[in-house]
Amino acid sequence: MLKVLSGDVGGTTTRLALFDMATGRAELLERRDYTSADYASFAEILADFSTHTDTDCAVACFGVAGPVRAGRSRITNLPWTIDAHALEAGFGWPRVGLLNDLEAIAWGIGALEEQDFCTLNAGQSDTGGHQAVIAAGTGLGQAGRIWDGQRHHPVACEGGHADFAPASPTEVALLVWLESRFGHVSWERVVSGMGLVNVHAFLREYRKAETPGWLQEQLQSGNAGAAITDAAQTGTDAICREALDLFIRCYGAEAGNLALKLMATGGVFIAGGIAPKLIGRLQQGDFLDAFCAKGRMQGLMETMPVRVLRNERASLLGPAVWAAQNVKESEK
Repeated sequence: MLKVLSGDVGGTTTRLALFDMATGRAELLERRDYTSADYASFAEILADFSTHTDTDCAVACFGVAGPVRAGRSRITNLPWTIDAHALEAGFGWPRVGLLNDLEAIAWGIGALEEQDFCTLNAGQSDTGGHQAVIAAGTGLGQAGRIWDGQRHHPVACEGGHADFAPASPTEVALLVWLESRFGHVSWERVVSGMGLVNVHAFLREYRKAETPGWLQEQLQSGNAGAAITDAAQTGTDAICREALDLFIRCYGAEAGNLALKLMATGGVFIAGGIAPKLIGRLQQGDFLDAFCAKGRMQGLMETMPVRVLRNERASLLGPAVWAAQNVKESEK
């Protein structure tokens, strides 16, 4: 048995799992999910997990929602700082790895199966091309998979915090509105769970449309993004529908920007918690229209395969794949 501990540390949910990687395929031994905001630190979650299962393992690796430098990361949407060396000392693991959460997904994509994907654009498959990964969830994550002639190498980036670029008069007005509230306006301010809430609030003011009482109650008492999405998809509120439409166009536009920068002829993967819930809407065309609308590069964009990850398996599989490879390389 090659037992590894894997984790997906997100602003909303933290998931931990033990895998046996002895055969090269991930065999799940144990998994637990935690609401991140209920804990003062990641170490508290690990301590709870350790009380319920045997976490004695060869190596641990965690995907974290934030930039990683020198084995440390401050989680973007939580008041947590995670230090790999402190975790090694505190829990006694021989090696702890930290990956940016999208880098972790990039590691896991190769371990997925065909049923884990939904194709939006078949394109022209180029197995030897670079690949792009983008994921809207609590925030907006991005990563790449760079082809070296033999295999893909995951690379992290923080492109979700790059400057938002409006592409219509309404989006220009959205930029001005967001700038007045946040100063710097990143793509994450638009394309994320909180981004959808921002877009909806903007459109209420821009269209001078009051929020219905029933919707206001849902926005205040539950998941605001889910309430807006539900009202949009059921057709019960026109502003919610417009907000979702704008969100999807912006998501497609930024996915196309990332694909261009990486020359992602090997494919673009849409990950994160939002896309699987919107597959039917993503297939209607607005996403791909915005993705491909790159002027003289439109023909190139149309050749790039675009696929949605149907679930979040990759975010837990990725750290496990990294951990197993780390063990194998240390044994050479």
